[in-house]
Amino acid sequence: MAIFAKQKQKTDNSIPSYMKIVAVEPMGISPERAAELARKYEKKGCELVVFPDRKEDEATLVERMKGAEVVMVSNIPLGRNVLEQCPELKFLNVAFTGLDHIDQDYCSQRGIQIRNASGYATQAVAELAVGMMLDVYRKMTPFDAATRSLQGRNNILGRELCGKTVGIVGTGAIGLRTAQLLKVFGCQIIAYSRSQRQEAIDMNIEYTSLEELMKRSDIISLHTPLTKQTKGLISSEMLALCKPSAIVVNTSRGGVIDNKALADCLNQGRIAAAAIDVYDSEPPLKADNPLLGAKNTLLLPHVAFATRESFDIRIDIILQNLDQYIESK
Repeated sequence: MAIFAKQKQKTDNSIPSYMKIVAVEPMGISPERAAELARKYEKKGCELVVFPDRKEDEATLVERMKGAEVVMVSNIPLGRNVLEQCPELKFLNVAFTGLDHIDQDYCSQRGIQIRNASGYATQAVAELAVGMMLDVYRKMTPFDAATRSLQGRNNILGRELCGKTVGIVGTGAIGLRTAQLLKVFGCQIIAYSRSQRQEAIDMNIEYTSLEELMKRSDIISLHTPLTKQTKGLISSEMLALCKPSAIVVNTSRGGVIDNKALADCLNQGRIAAAAIDVYDSEPPLKADNPLLGAKNTLLLPHVAFATRESFDIRIDIILQNLDQYIESK
């Protein structure tokens, strides 16, 4: 059942006219917090509706967004089919960093403002990227399975991060934070990005071409957004440049890498391993996803962003975005 505040009549010139605000999913907002927020925004002349469950079918989304000027959403896809049925929509408050799940061209045509929650999961994603590297190198997941089946180490050796060359693809906030953490482990960092950042240069990160990065890296860690320019960036041709001992870690977007080509490389032993948290579609994955049958893979269900701390930060950011929109009215 949705939690909402009733319409409040305008009583002060500083308060905007009636505005409907809909969160189509809870986004980590508890029912108690939702009720508190509903009362807060009722005083501003707004009706806030927070739906307590996540539904991704278009019919439900259209029904939930009906009459809303402001819609709050995380990574549920909002395409033209949904957006064109919401004529009152003026502001999308996206509780996520990437915007590739939103039809931005349509929003631009309609004059719908979009703001994201950039920065909320920088630490969370960087920590998981490093954790996945450690899991692959130290074989934590297979050792856990061996221990539970009453086996020992079986003379298997792991590897250390110290001294390895890590190629960071995308030196935005998450890429740089990942690099900072890896430097503590004693890694050498090289990077590829469409623009060089002074912060990276100050950290003695060496910028290279993407081809050079693929050739030299022991670990390739992807941290670039999905755009028309980066879709399929890590292609079969790029993967062919890797060392046989290289591992690929992807916590950015599934579409940045050709996952069929990656699976083929793994199965043919042309790279050593991959650790993947993002896919061409959101988990649960379809049974025919090529990575499910690939050798030497660590597969997670898109959890890099999902920590209690990051969700608390995210709520603060989207509420700031909302308040700024209301004040601008």
